[in-house]
Amino acid sequence: MLETLVVVILPALVVVAAVSDLMTMTIPNRLVLALTIAFAAAAPAAGFGVEQVFWHLAAGGLVLAIGVLLFIPGWIGGGDAKLAAALALWLGTEPLLAWFALFALFGGALTLAILYYRKAPLPLRFDRVGWMARLHDPRAGVPYGVALAAGTLLMWPDTTWFAGLV
Repeated sequence: MLETLVVVILPALVVVAAVSDLMTMTIPNRLVLALTIAFAAAAPAAGFGVEQVFWHLAAGGLVLAIGVLLFIPGWIGGGDAKLAAALALWLGTEPLLAWFALFALFGGALTLAILYYRKAPLPLRFDRVGWMARLHDPRAGVPYGVALAAGTLLMWPDTTWFAGLV
């Protein structure tokens, strides 16, 4: 069960969150809830003690607090803040700084790519594709869930979750 959660379910949920954010500019609450419930199932299966669970909860809480502070002025979306907190819950405190740096780099690259995309006129055939037209709109935000997913998936094989499988 643990192997399935670590190797299949978490990465699949992360990819679904990224695709959802890209296509709809929303990250469903049920996806964040599924990540949280999956952690609750995986932690005991991985043999986490109370202290280890505490530090993972602390990481999720810290990232949620930072996310709320970034959401208030509109710098990130609420779904992004909740997704980041759920992912931090899985990661724990140890890799947080590296993870922040990694998804910030992906976020910067994504933002530059979208700005470039928005500068060019949108071909008529793309104008009929809802998510492409929405992404082209300069009033729309950036689907930062894509950057969160990319950073998480790149870092995921180096986490303690994978070390526990070996």
